[in-house]
Amino acid sequence: MGDIASLVLRRLGLGIVTLLVVSILIFFAVELLPGDIAQAVLGQSATEETVAALRDKMGLDRPAPIRYLEWLGGAVQGDFGVSLVSGDRVSETIIPRFKNTLFLAAYAAVIAVPLSIILGIIVALLRNTIADRVANVLSLTAISSPEFFLGYILILYFSVRTNYFPALASIRDDMSFLELLHRTFLPALTMVLVVTAHMMRMTRAAIINLLASPYIEMARLKGASPWTVIVKHALPNAWAPIINVVALNLAYLVTGVVLVEVVFVYPGIGQLLVDAVSKRDFPIVQACCLIFAATFILLNLAADVGAILTNPRLRHPK
Repeated sequence: MGDIASLVLRRLGLGIVTLLVVSILIFFAVELLPGDIAQAVLGQSATEETVAALRDKMGLDRPAPIRYLEWLGGAVQGDFGVSLVSGDRVSETIIPRFKNTLFLAAYAAVIAVPLSIILGIIVALLRNTIADRVANVLSLTAISSPEFFLGYILILYFSVRTNYFPALASIRDDMSFLELLHRTFLPALTMVLVVTAHMMRMTRAAIINLLASPYIEMARLKGASPWTVIVKHALPNAWAPIINVVALNLAYLVTGVVLVEVVFVYPGIGQLLVDAVSKRDFPIVQACCLIFAATFILLNLAADVGAILTNPRLRHPK
């Protein structure tokens, strides 16, 4: 357990350092924008007094390193400042949107994770058959298609032509859970199509890679069925790469939903980020980027820890 704890703490330390570097890049990327930030927010018609007042409000007269440390200290406490457009606290604006994004990601993950593992096992059993080739073609098509393209295709067939699901995923607080699932099905399905293909191919590759192992041959010689060989012998040893790719795709579900939310006008943090960029609301832009980075790093850390716990060679490195 000591080796595992030290490895996990080492990964956690690297994650914190990575997040610190990303926060520096996020903050100073805004600083490097050409022109005066206050002037860009207010527009060319703003008076000098108005621009000076906004510069004082944003603290632009102080050195950038000091403002970064103040922003980072507030971010650690959950305080990202005040929106330049609405005047509300950034945290109060982001929290409900982030909850909506997490719901959509969880909705897609509940469908995609078991479906991709089951399909990966099936195509591994049927490898080099017509069904395997068809599955490979379909999965490559899904991976290669942009999310917004898949979203528009789903809107065309399931909303415009058949009217099964709404084209816009607008939600309200007084919705029932079933109505919420129905209204958000198309954006969730769009994300499912992308991540299922990737996870299915990874599951298939991991299992097929183990089927040539001597202990698999021994299980076959003992008369075990193909399903038993894969489920009881190959799958337990394939969990490490499968868990890794599942965690990475979960990170994508949370951080890669910007285009999906824009296509379906879903009130998540991705849509909020796009609106903030168009309105030059830089505190919200910085907060959204930092939350995306923290989520991605956290889930990558979970992937590393899962790989360590499922692989004895990583738990006891030489």
